[in-house]
Amino acid sequence: MSSLLCGPRVAQILYAGYRLKERQRVRSPKTLLALKHRSHFYADLWSSAASQLGASLEALGNDMFEIRLGEEYTRVQQNITAIDSAIAVMVAQNKPVVHRLLAKRQLRTPTYCEFTLNELDKATAFVENSRSKCVVKPANGGGGQGVTTGIRGHFELLRAAAHAAVYGRNLMVEQHVAGDVYRLLYFDGVLIDAVLRRPSSVVADGKSTVRELICQENDTRLKTGSNLAHALIVIDTDVRSTLASQGLKLSSVPAEGRVVTLKAVINDNSQQDNFSAAHLLCKSIIDDGAAAAAAVGVRFAGIDVITSNPHVPLAESGGVILEVNTSPSYHHHYYKRDGSYPVAVHILPFLLAPGVAELNTTLIADRR
Repeated sequence: MSSLLCGPRVAQILYAGYRLKERQRVRSPKTLLALKHRSHFYADLWSSAASQLGASLEALGNDMFEIRLGEEYTRVQQNITAIDSAIAVMVAQNKPVVHRLLAKRQLRTPTYCEFTLNELDKATAFVENSRSKCVVKPANGGGGQGVTTGIRGHFELLRAAAHAAVYGRNLMVEQHVAGDVYRLLYFDGVLIDAVLRRPSSVVADGKSTVRELICQENDTRLKTGSNLAHALIVIDTDVRSTLASQGLKLSSVPAEGRVVTLKAVINDNSQQDNFSAAHLLCKSIIDDGAAAAAAVGVRFAGIDVITSNPHVPLAESGGVILEVNTSPSYHHHYYKRDGSYPVAVHILPFLLAPGVAELNTTLIADRR
């Protein structure tokens, strides 16, 4: 491959293309309908939580609500609340900072390298020296946007970096860690719920291409509403990488009955891919998650853990703490294959009556 194809110049060309595609995607009718379903999901859960507490709820517009109970009130916007400070949110969004904070406390994190599109040589060296496949992602933000897994070579890195740069100029590449993704939800250091989150998949009918199967799945999600999923499966670099690892392309027609994993990134998954997991976790992992939340300074934290065996400490399984999320998504706690955890019902009392926090922390622990 020539130096032209290997350098930042081609990365910038790819970046421009991915940026245009993203602009088109966010404006598409299907994306707008999915966002509408998401808005309804959060409106319904806050309304239900307020009703159970005997509080009033007033819509302020733009998905914002004011909830009042006597003289106390709080404001929410979807999964955004006043629980954590602005600086805690900013720290948690910066993945390299989070990794450094956790490493200072001897908590396990992936090996990584920070870079930009103009520093591809650094990332290339990291990938070439890695003993496993790698993951490229934006260094800031969350929600799985711009994340590509299964990176092995320079061109894969180039393409993944250009895609990630759509969501932020600062990038990072990590060593892939084998295992399942567990979301651990903490409030003030107490584990209140945990979910095993598996990747999205479809079952082939022997007639449709993978692209058509994805469209069918997305249409089902839009027709069903937020009970099934609160996001559509976005055809991105991670879809192409995940399919390639299975010997498939978007144009492939898999044999009837074959289960096709669509993405390694789990943010686009559905109710069918989520399972209650608090009972699976050993004390060491639970303690590590609480320590990670404390290290970042987050009260209401969604800790993402990757492990091949949740029954043993991360050091024993080779697992890691992947992310510390503030304002964590609620959907996969409400909608699982095997139950529901009504997050808003349990955190609203803290927002309205901080003085009862210690009592409610005990009650939440008891409900587990």
